[in-house]
Amino acid sequence: MLIFVSVLLFLHFPVASCETINPGCSLGMADAIFQDGDVLVECHFVLLTVSIALQKIFHFLRFHLSFPMFIYRIHPNKYQYVIALNFAIEEINKNIHLLPNISLGYDMYSIVQYQATILEHSIRFLTGLKEAIPNYTCRKESKLIAVVTGTSWEFPSRISTILGLYKYPQLTFGPFDPMLSDHVKFPFIYQMAPEDTSLALGMVSLMVHFSWTWVGLIITENEKGIKFLSDLKREMKKNSVCAAFVQMLSLKYRYNWNDLLSTDPAIMGEMVKVFIVFADIDSTLVVIFKASGQVDPWRVWVTTSQWDIASSVRHFILDSFHGTLIFSQHHPEISAFKDFIQTVNPSKYPDDIFLSHIWKMYLNCPFSRVYCKTLKTCSSNGSLALLPWHQFDMDMSEESYHIYNAVYAVAHSLHEMLQEHADVQPVKSRKRLVFSPYRLHPFLKNIQFNNPSGDKVDLSHTGKLETKYDIFNFWNFPQGLGLKVKVGTFSSFLPRNKQFSLSDGMIEWGTKDKQTPLSVCSTSCAPGLMKSPQEGKASCCFDCHPCLENEISNETDSIQCIKCPDDQYANTEQTHCIPKAVTFLAYEDPLGMALACMALCFSALTALVLGVFVKHHETPIVKANNRTLSYILLISLILCFLCSLPFIGLPNMATCILQQMSFGVVFTIAVSTVLAKTVTVVLAFRSTVPGRRMRWILVSPNLIIPICTLIQMVLCAIWLGASAPFVDINTHNEHGHITIMCNKGSATAFYCVLGYLGFLAMGTLTVAFWARNLPDIFNEAKFLTFSMLVFCNVVTFLPVYHSTKGKVLVAVEVFSILASSAGLLGCIFVPKCYIILIRPKNGSFKGLRGTRVCK
Repeated sequence: MLIFVSVLLFLHFPVASCETINPGCSLGMADAIFQDGDVLVECHFVLLTVSIALQKIFHFLRFHLSFPMFIYRIHPNKYQYVIALNFAIEEINKNIHLLPNISLGYDMYSIVQYQATILEHSIRFLTGLKEAIPNYTCRKESKLIAVVTGTSWEFPSRISTILGLYKYPQLTFGPFDPMLSDHVKFPFIYQMAPEDTSLALGMVSLMVHFSWTWVGLIITENEKGIKFLSDLKREMKKNSVCAAFVQMLSLKYRYNWNDLLSTDPAIMGEMVKVFIVFADIDSTLVVIFKASGQVDPWRVWVTTSQWDIASSVRHFILDSFHGTLIFSQHHPEISAFKDFIQTVNPSKYPDDIFLSHIWKMYLNCPFSRVYCKTLKTCSSNGSLALLPWHQFDMDMSEESYHIYNAVYAVAHSLHEMLQEHADVQPVKSRKRLVFSPYRLHPFLKNIQFNNPSGDKVDLSHTGKLETKYDIFNFWNFPQGLGLKVKVGTFSSFLPRNKQFSLSDGMIEWGTKDKQTPLSVCSTSCAPGLMKSPQEGKASCCFDCHPCLENEISNETDSIQCIKCPDDQYANTEQTHCIPKAVTFLAYEDPLGMALACMALCFSALTALVLGVFVKHHETPIVKANNRTLSYILLISLILCFLCSLPFIGLPNMATCILQQMSFGVVFTIAVSTVLAKTVTVVLAFRSTVPGRRMRWILVSPNLIIPICTLIQMVLCAIWLGASAPFVDINTHNEHGHITIMCNKGSATAFYCVLGYLGFLAMGTLTVAFWARNLPDIFNEAKFLTFSMLVFCNVVTFLPVYHSTKGKVLVAVEVFSILASSAGLLGCIFVPKCYIILIRPKNGSFKGLRGTRVCK
């Protein structure tokens, strides 16, 4: 048992020693790279990936003991951090204008991003030991001036509690984190990355550009992710974009790919095609994808360069990330960096154990386990540029660019400090310069300079740097191509209409049909339709309904329809308003021309009948039933036919008054004349009966006409005084037309005039019907009865009149006037003209007597 406990103590507590510890040829947390200089910058980079394996070390009877063995591997893409560091150091040391006569060096430590190891890294940094042993230090005279850390917030924030005791400047090269921007809590931390204040706006601008209104959000559950989600939702709401789901990823839980997308049935459907991913480099989502080995294809991923999983993970099914759109903070291309990469090899940096392992693992260079170095025969051969894209990217990443700027920021701050305190010489100890790190803070917090590429670096908080993003499209078809092609930019400082620029034709989509994907909850409502929200669902889910009559919507996804002005009407598609055509019963119109011709023809025919009667005025048939009344009736019929003409043509105030007044008065004369003729027949028959002397009454029927006409004229005068007819422009009666017609004015007066005319007609019909069988050869009571029946039948046009609109209504009025007038003319005078012209013998007394003898 004593041996067992001794083994455990030996394994748990390393021996304290200031001698150089040789860790062997396997990679581990104790590995570091050192380049001496007058001033040192210490760097903590996450270069290794770690896996855990159990190794059996003790077996006794039934008992066995295993302990976890950590296996570390380096990824060439992470090694770009070291290359950027070397590149910046060598540029500065060659620059005679920056830190002249002072060389800059570095001490780089490989860290593992776990909470349990953060304290150990801090103690290693302070003690100078490769094993973290408290209360021991091998640092005698430190040349350290600043510390560069990254990539997530966790390591800088935790190590700052220890580094802050010594006031070491700490520059972070990871993404901007709002937690670290608290200068009260972290006064010695400087973030090289600008704040992502406009990233949410840039991503929403992309959604609006492609009309994506239904997207999924996958975001890391930390303070930075929550802030981004808040900014993203605010911009999405402004631009009517909805989140189909929001999946927050926490390190406390384990996920797999199927669980990740099973939060909502609609997510796995056809509607959600676009996913917005906001996660860190070492986030849970990367672990999920690495564990699952594949993701659902035919999706569009929109992410940032911090979560550049497309270039860091290779083993996915075909086209999983082909077409991914990546937002990356813009930085100028440093052409010399790619040339510098070509020169990097183990021969140039023989003490770099990480580079030796890369040459061994990826370039098959033999490895000497005695010296833990690659053999000289191949160490100078080969290049990182020969590695495939998923292993090493020749383009400088955002993190590498921030490391590059961090080293330059330290150099410029130190340069300014030395210039300002030129009279104060640094402390010399053993021919080496010793600087106090805290003296660098006043210069570092206000430093502003342009790096060799011309890009402005500003660590002061006096001004806000202009944020610009490059938009890359990831091409991975065929699989292994691995190209990131710049397809657009987003510049928040430009005017709103010029902020977003994208070359749609350059984008390769990962969808099945290779067309721009559609990610919507509801299909857009075309012009002519309006959106109607679905109850209980997001605003992006809606139904489309057609606009109401005479309303339009000329835009896609209209919230409401617009009513057309009164002088316009909606087209069939209800997309725009069309000016209404002005219409009235014109003489040029075929219908108006036909009615005018009929009125003139009937007037001419009536005049012809009048001429026949005048010519044969001495014949018994003309003399019968009062010849004068016949002349008055024919003249009034001519006027009846002609009074229809004012109804045709463009109405005006005069014609509107003339229409109604002439119609009422002239027709009253005609009907009262028929009534007088009917009374004449009755009185004439009764006066010829033996024993009756009533011939003096034959004069009295002539008074009927002026009396009846005078009554009608009084009614018309009252009509004109109360509410005279006027020109009416009607925009609603007839679709697509503005009808100009005469308004009757007072409807009561109009129907009084019309009712009085009907009363005369009914009275005439009654008297004529009663006298139809009186025995007289020249008795025209039958003809008068039939004529009044025809006249009264015109009343049947009233339903037609009230059911018509526009110029057709006027045409019905004209036709009623012509029909009633023609009925009187035809029924009363056509039989008489037939006798006068065709059978003249039947119209004489001789003929009548001969007919009786023959009988």
